Amino acid sequence: MSGRAFLSGPAPRWFSIPAHRPFVHDLAAGLVDALAGEGPEALSQAVVLTPTRRGARALADAFLVAAGGQAVLPPQIRPLGDLDAGESPFEPGELAAVLPAAIDPLRRRLELTRLVKAHEGLLRRSLDASAALELADALGGFLDSLQIEESAPVDRLGDLVSLELAEHWQVSRAFLETALAAWPARLAAMGLIDISERRVRLLRALADQWRARPPGGVLIAAGSTGTAPATADLLRVIAEAPRGAVVLPGLDQNLADAAWAEVDEQHPQGALRRLLARHGLDRAQIAPWPVRDGRVSEGRWRRRIINEALRPAQTTADWLSVIEALRAEGEREGVDPLAEGLAGLSVISARSEDEAAAAAALLLREALETPGRTAALVTPDQNLARRTALKLARWGVIPDTSVGASLSTCPAGVLAGLTARLGADLLDPVRLLGVLKHPLTRLSRPAGENGAALSDLERHGLRGARPADFAALSRRLAKNLKDHEARAAAAADLLARLRLALQPLTDLAGPAPAAARAEALARSLEALAADETGAPGRLWGGAGGEALASLLAGLMAEDGALPPVTAAGFADLLARLLAEESVRTGGATHPRLRILGAIEARLVRADRLILAGLEEGVWPQGAGVDPFLSRPMREKLGLPPPERRVGLAAHDFAQAACAPEVVLLHSERRDGQPAVKSRWLWRLETLARGARLDLPGRPELLDWARALDAAPAYRPIGRPAPRPPVAHRPARLAVTRIESLTRDPYAVWARDILKLYRLDRPDEPVEARARGTAIHAAFETFARRWPAALPPDPAGEFAALYLSALVEAGAPPEALAREQALAREAAAWVAELEAERRADGRTLHVEAEGALVVRAGGREITLTAKADRIETGPDGYAHILDYKTGQAPSKKMVETGFSPQLTLTAAIVARGGFPAIPATPPGDLLYLQVTGRKPAGKVELRGAAGSDSLEAAERALAGAVALLTAYEDPERAYLSRTAPQFVHDYAGDYAHLARVFEWSVSGEDGEGEG
Repeated sequence: MSGRAFLSGPAPRWFSIPAHRPFVHDLAAGLVDALAGEGPEALSQAVVLTPTRRGARALADAFLVAAGGQAVLPPQIRPLGDLDAGESPFEPGELAAVLPAAIDPLRRRLELTRLVKAHEGLLRRSLDASAALELADALGGFLDSLQIEESAPVDRLGDLVSLELAEHWQVSRAFLETALAAWPARLAAMGLIDISERRVRLLRALADQWRARPPGGVLIAAGSTGTAPATADLLRVIAEAPRGAVVLPGLDQNLADAAWAEVDEQHPQGALRRLLARHGLDRAQIAPWPVRDGRVSEGRWRRRIINEALRPAQTTADWLSVIEALRAEGEREGVDPLAEGLAGLSVISARSEDEAAAAAALLLREALETPGRTAALVTPDQNLARRTALKLARWGVIPDTSVGASLSTCPAGVLAGLTARLGADLLDPVRLLGVLKHPLTRLSRPAGENGAALSDLERHGLRGARPADFAALSRRLAKNLKDHEARAAAAADLLARLRLALQPLTDLAGPAPAAARAEALARSLEALAADETGAPGRLWGGAGGEALASLLAGLMAEDGALPPVTAAGFADLLARLLAEESVRTGGATHPRLRILGAIEARLVRADRLILAGLEEGVWPQGAGVDPFLSRPMREKLGLPPPERRVGLAAHDFAQAACAPEVVLLHSERRDGQPAVKSRWLWRLETLARGARLDLPGRPELLDWARALDAAPAYRPIGRPAPRPPVAHRPARLAVTRIESLTRDPYAVWARDILKLYRLDRPDEPVEARARGTAIHAAFETFARRWPAALPPDPAGEFAALYLSALVEAGAPPEALAREQALAREAAAWVAELEAERRADGRTLHVEAEGALVVRAGGREITLTAKADRIETGPDGYAHILDYKTGQAPSKKMVETGFSPQLTLTAAIVARGGFPAIPATPPGDLLYLQVTGRKPAGKVELRGAAGSDSLEAAERALAGAVALLTAYEDPERAYLSRTAPQFVHDYAGDYAHLARVFEWSVSGEDGEGEG
C-alpha cells in the first residue's frame, strides 16, 4: 500500500510500525509521501497525536528529515497524554473551557493530608505530618487509578467485606468509604476537579465531538498503546474517522498464536493485546505502515530475537525449537539470523553504580567522535542519569536531559534544608557552619566580608564540644580571642547577625501550624541571604530559587491542611518535599546527546542507545506496596494489577532494544549490595546461550572507565623519616613530649617543629575528654578553695564542682544525666582520700610548673613539667600525683621509660626545678584513677617514697638525656611509631598524616626500624 491509498481505504484503519524501524521517521516519511500530491498545505492541515510531549518534538524533527532538509510546514502535532505518567493531553479551547480547573498538585497533596488527618481515628493511628502526607500520597494514587480506569467503587466497597480479609483491610475499607465521600465534596466546595479526572473528561469529550462531527482532514494517533480506557476509546474514534488512522508501536505479528494467547500483563505486548481485544481486532487486521525506502526487513532479526526472549514464560519450553526454526528461516535467506540479530548489541556489566555512570558517559562521549552521530542514555534510574551527566561535565559536555536536579541538591534547597534543621537544633555546629558557609548567605554584608569573622567563629567557637547555649558560645569566643579584641568583636557581631536571622524559627515553640513554620523559614532564609541593602540577594533567583519559592508559598497557603508539627517534624516534612521536587535548569545543551527516562524515550531514537539500570527493582521497578488495598480487593474494584506497569516498562525496553546499535548496561552492585540482573537481560542471555552464543561485550570500555580516575601504579608509602636541621629541633620539651619522642618521634616533629596543632571537629564527641578535663578542674578548684581544712560537706562540694566543670567542658545533657550518679560515687571516694592525705597537715601544690635545663649533645635543652598535684609535708618528701579517668600506665611502662611523666617530674622536683618547692627527695609517685564506678577510684603506686622513686627518677632523667642527645645527630630521623607495640593501640593526632595504617599493614618500613 503506498501513496494516498492507505489513508483512503476502508475504516477503521489500524497500522503498526515494527519495533526495529525508526518509528517517528517512518511515520513522518509515510505522511509526507501520502500527502505529496495534495498541495503544500495538506501536510500542515493534518493533526498527529503522540503519547508524550518529547515524542511530539521528535516527530517535528523527523518531518524536517523526511522533507530532505527543505522548508516544510509540519502537521499540527499534539501530545495525546500518558495518563499513568502524568502527561497532560492537549486542550482544545472549546472543550477545555467548559471543564472545571484542575487542582494544583501540591495543594491536592495537602488537602488529602488534611482529609487523612481528620479521619485518622478510622485508621486507628495517630499520624504526624510526615506520616499523614505519606498516606495522602497513597490515597491520591488510589484516586488516580479509579479516575483513569473510570471505576465507580462506592457501591462495590461494601462487597469487599465479604472476602476473608485481615482486620487491617477492614479498617482500610472503612477509611476509603469515608474518603470517597469526603473528597468529591471538598473538590466541589473549591470549584475544582482532580487532574486525572479532568484529563479523562477531556479525552471523552474529544471522542464524543469527533464521533459526532468527524474531522475531514488527516487525523493520526501514533505511538499510543491505549492503556487508559478513555485513550483506547478515542483511538477507535480516530481509526474510524474519514481520513483517520491509528499507528501502533511495535506490534509483534510474528509471535506464535499459542504464545499470543498466553500474553499477560507483564508481557511487552500485554497493553497492545488488551487494546486489540477491547476493539475486537485480530493481529491480522493490523496493516504495516508503508516504508519509504522499502528496507522493511533491515533489523528484523533483532526484533525477532528480542521478542522471542521476552515471550510468555509458559511458552519458553520450546526455545531450542524456536532457535532451530529461526536458523532454518535464515538459511533460506543466506544469513545467520542469530548472529545478524545480535550484531550491534552489546552488554556491559559494571561493578558499581559509579562505574556504570562512567561507562555510560564514555559511550556518549565516544559517539561525539563521529560527526553527526547521535546517542542517548535511557534509564528510569534518576540517580544514574544525574551521575552520568556529572561525568560528562569533565569534558565540558552538557547533554539534553529530562531528569533535572532534585531541589534538595540545588543551592536554595540546600540552604532551606539546613536552616529548617537548625529550627529543631539551633546549636548544631555542623549545620551552623553549613548555613554560614553557604554561598547564598550574606547576613546583610557585602559579599566576602564575613570571611575573617567566620573563620574565627569556626575555629574558636564552633569547633570542639557543642556549646550548651549561645551564652556559652559567646563566652568561649571571648576566652579564646581575649588577646584579639577586634577579631573577637567581629566574630561576636557575625554570631549576633546569625541569631537575629534565625529568630523567626526560634519564636515558634512546640507544635505549630506548618504554614507558620514555612513562613518563619522563608523569613529566616531572606534574612540569611540579605545583601547590604536588605534585599534577599539571589535566594529566589534561578530555577532552584523559583521552585523553592513555589513550594514554600504552597505550604504557607495550606490553611491548616497539615497537622501542627514540631520543628523537627517540619524539617523531616520539608526534606521529603525538597527531595521529590525536580528542577530543570535549561540552558545550552549538546544537540546530539540526550539522557532520558524510559517514558520520555518513547518514540525517540538515536544512532546509539544505552539502556541502563537493568537490575530488578530498577528496570523493571518492583510492584509498589498499597497500604489500602490487597490484590483481591484491587481486582474486585476493577483496578489494574501492579504487574501492568511491568508490562509497559517491558514494551519500552523491547522497543528501544531493537535499535541498530544498543548497549545494555547493568551494575553488579547497588547501594553496596549485590544486584540481580533485570529479567529481560537474563532472558536474552539465556536465549543466546541456548544458541551457543555469547552476547557481545565492551571490556575495553570498562578498562577506560576504571582508568579515568585511577591513580598511578600503587606502591605503599614507607615509614616516614623526616630529618630537620638540628637548629630547628626543639630546645624546650615538656615531659609528656618525651613520652611522645619515645613512642612516636614523628608526632614531635609534626607538633613541636612544624607547629601543626590538632583542630577539634565541630560537634566533636567529648564525653571521655570532658570527664578528664572536669576531674582535673574539680580537683584543682577544690584544692585552691580549701587548701588546708576540708569543707563541711566535701563530697557534695566536689560533686558540684565536677558537674559544673562537665558543663563547661561541653558534656551533652544526656551525659550529664548519667554522670549524676557517677559524680556522687566519685565525690564520696575523693572526700575520703582528701581526709586521709591531709591528715598530717601537708601542703598542696596544684598545677605547679617546673623546669630543668639539661645538656644533650652540644645544646642545652629545657625539660618542663606541669604537675596536677605535689604534696610536701612533715615526712620530707614531695609526693607527686596525676589524675586519670581512664586506664593508668602500668608499672612496667613507667619503668621502661614509655610513660616517664611522673618519674621525670620527680627528677625536676629533686633538683629544685619548681620555684615554689625547694629541692626535695621524691616521695610516692601516684596515679589517682577516678571512675565513679565500683570501685569509684583507685590509688595506683608507681614508685614508693625513698630510694625506689629516686632511682626511678634518675633512670628516667638519664634515659631522657640519652634520647635527646641521639636526636642531636642530624642523621637521626623522627620516625613514625618506633615502639611497635603501640602502632595500633594509640591512634595519636598525627597517624593520618604519617599514613600509619598504610605502611604498617603493607609491611613497608621505609628507611628502617626505630
